[in-house]
Amino acid sequence: MVPRFILAAVALLAVITASCARAEAAPIPIRVVVVTTFERGADAGDAPGEFQYWVERLPLPGTIAFPLGYRRLRYNPERGVLGIVTGEGAERGAASIMALGADPRFDLSKAYWVIAGIAGVDPNAASVGSAAWANWVVNADLGYEVDARDMPPAWTTGVLPFERRTPYELPPIAADSIHGQEAYRLNARLVNWAYQLTAATPLADDANLQRIRAAYERFPNAARAPFVLRGDSLCGDRFWIGTSMNTWAEGWVSYWTRGRGTFVMTAEEDAGIMQSLTFLARAARVDLHRILVLRTASDYDAPGDGEDAASLLAHDASSSGESAYREALEAAYRVGSRVVNELSEHWNRYRERLPAAAALGAE
Repeated sequence: MVPRFILAAVALLAVITASCARAEAAPIPIRVVVVTTFERGADAGDAPGEFQYWVERLPLPGTIAFPLGYRRLRYNPERGVLGIVTGEGAERGAASIMALGADPRFDLSKAYWVIAGIAGVDPNAASVGSAAWANWVVNADLGYEVDARDMPPAWTTGVLPFERRTPYELPPIAADSIHGQEAYRLNARLVNWAYQLTAATPLADDANLQRIRAAYERFPNAARAPFVLRGDSLCGDRFWIGTSMNTWAEGWVSYWTRGRGTFVMTAEEDAGIMQSLTFLARAARVDLHRILVLRTASDYDAPGDGEDAASLLAHDASSSGESAYREALEAAYRVGSRVVNELSEHWNRYRERLPAAAALGAE
């Protein structure tokens, strides 16, 4: 006869095993992932980075340990919204998103991703404090480079595509090649939906922005009050500045998108994040059709009247970086949160159907 304490132990072990199996089989379903790239201090209560307004205002009250990533996660269980800080740069962005996408604690198969960060802006396209939804994310780092002092006089830039002998030589190689992925195209219908939902969002326009814009009167879009637009993201880990580099950026985005993209924002992480999401989609961990990239303008990437590249860089350095930093953080939350709230609050409408196929305001 088996002693009772052994039977009790076996029964307890069975309960524990069953509970663990249920836990493993039931990861947390996520509706929206808010992706930011840096936070200066604590998640809340001090000088803000990209993450703080989301934590404080959405809000994201819960914390979840995330040892494989850059920083702990934040979570709102009622809304099903998960927040992540990837860390700055393509490497940290890619590594953190891959770690999150492979984390068995979360079901991200239906999740929408809203990448919301600040960026430099092309003064030909928009003004500081503006917000742009990207149709394309283009990699700025993949290619050849000849120092401008050594390049032939006929060249307009020393940055060349791989496997080409002159700048912008046609035809371009495949955007996804052995060298890496040069361009990622987002779901245009989803991007258009997000833009239409947020186009009328009131954005801050204060004395600081007006002072900055005053030097850009010869750029019609740079002299406007902040606005929401559709425009593409060029991403690289080296911060560049100046009129010549801005001209290169416009041409580089146009080249890799076959003339379909328009350079607006210059950032760091988006290409690395998109590469990880692309790999995760192959494993059916995420849905590539559910990704949005929102960048808001914290500074101009080229000088205005009475400045040159060096003086603009010196001014940015003396002001700890971005001259419209606070306004750009505010714009990222104001615009991005409208999309996050719509998706999370009407999950029955958007879980199976992408927003472009669903009517706003009707279940």
